[in-house]
Amino acid sequence: MSDWKPICRIDDIPLLGARRVARGAAGAIAVFRTEGDKVFALLDECPHKGGPLSQGIVFGDRVACPLHNWSIGLADGCAAAPDIGCTRPFAVRVDAGVVALRAADLCL
Repeated sequence: MSDWKPICRIDDIPLLGARRVARGAAGAIAVFRTEGDKVFALLDECPHKGGPLSQGIVFGDRVACPLHNWSIGLADGCAAAPDIGCTRPFAVRVDAGVVALRAADLCL
């Protein structure tokens, strides 16, 4: 896991919820857990008005922005039509119950 930095255990992320990982001025990363225990990571900013996606509601493989209810895909960070725009997705992996992000993505 040298290129990967452990963030937390999967059980530390609530089902249908998120955990926020601070990165300073580069913007936080939101790490999401679906009902089926799939884990995704996005820049914690909605492409619409910058709302904190980590505070949104996870449903299926999407998250609803808490500000204006935009539906954002967890896999690609893109808004569902008719809305347009994307937020940056990040690589994430789970190994033996430990969630990790690429170390390079956590550097400022």
